[in-house]
Order: sequence, then C-alpha cells, then structure tokens
Amino acid sequence: MKSLTALAATAALALGATACGGSDTSTTSTGTTTTKTDAVKPVAEIPALSGKDTAVTLDAGFVKALGSLKLTPAPVGTAQISKAGVASFPITGGNVTYYKPGTESPFVQGMIDHDGSGLSLTGGGKKVELTNFEVDPGKSVLTGKVTVDGKIAAESAPLFFLDGRTLKPLETGADNTAILEGTTVKLKQEAADLLNQTFSTDALKAGFVIGVAKITVNTA
Repeated sequence: MKSLTALAATAALALGATACGGSDTSTTSTGTTTTKTDAVKPVAEIPALSGKDTAVTLDAGFVKALGSLKLTPAPVGTAQISKAGVASFPITGGNVTYYKPGTESPFVQGMIDHDGSGLSLTGGGKKVELTNFEVDPGKSVLTGKVTVDGKIAAESAPLFFLDGRTLKPLETGADNTAILEGTTVKLKQEAADLLNQTFSTDALKAGFVIGVAKITVNTA
C-alpha cells in the first residue's frame, strides 16, 4: 500500500503530463491508447482523485498577444484569475494509475477533471468559453468544452498540449499538499484554428505558449 504522499505525487506527475515526452504529435484523437500485460501491477493508483487545483501563470507573450488582438480573458465558473496573471482551476475528480516506466505504455494513465471552471476570451463582439478541462496524462493533452456566443461548438476538443520537459522536482506544501510546478502549457492546433476563425485572425499558432502550470494536490 502506497502512502498518501506517494499517491499525491502520482497525481501530480499525471497532471504534469510526464507520460508521453515533450513534443506534441497528436492532432485529432483525444483517447488514450494503452498497452497492457496482465502480469503488470501498478506502482500506485488513485481510483477517486479530488482537489486542490491547477494554476497557470499566464505567459507575458500570451498576454501581449491577447492585447494586440483586443481579446479580454476572464474566469468562468469556479476559476479565478489573480491580478498577478495566475489562472486557477479547481480539481474536481478523476483517477490516476501509475506504472513503473517501461512496463506499460503510457506509464501514467487516467483522467483528471476540472468541471465547472474555465476561461473565456471576448473581443470583436464575440465570446469564446473554454470549460470543463480534462487532462489525459497518457497523451499530455488537455481537452475541454468549447462554447461560442453561448452555442456549443464542441463538447470535448483538444485545447492545450502539456510539455513536461520543464518540470521541477516534486515539493511538499502546507496543509498536507504536494506541489509540482513547471509544466509548459501550449496551444493545440485545433484550438488555434477555432480561435482564429472566431476572431477573424491568423495570429494564433499551434505550440503558442500559454503559460506555466503549478499543480497542487491533497495528500491527506
């Protein structure tokens, strides 16, 4: 039986998207393809994951780009954006299974949910809401619901690639928490295409850096 700290570390690793390297090669599929052997047992498993949150410090280049496009970001639902430019999204559920690297592919499997929160972009008489974020650690991709002017454009679309090459070592935080910081959040092609079409621009490209994520999970 793994300790709660070890399990929390597993969740943080999953949210840090370390399972599939540092390049974004997927374009359309959001499912996780797994290779399993019956004899292989996980190192740690969290069947029901719950809070704290994923916080993203918005990149200065992203903020500048929004300004030049006259787009205004705002939190949706339970999300928050601080004056310092940190967008926070509460973790609401999910599950994570962690295998010894090399015994399973991907070695981190599961889903991490951020229901009821998100980010909106408003400009030119248009409003896009990106909500209900879901992290697939096996593909290092974050999907979400997309709404344009109140109408659903996609129930689950690939929005961001999570580049784990910039991760820092796991830290222990206050109030029985574990913290993993440093994952670089990058725009996916699908999201870039949708935003460009909605706001009549071609300025947003796949791989555009949105910010750096800090994941905090409970250990008790």
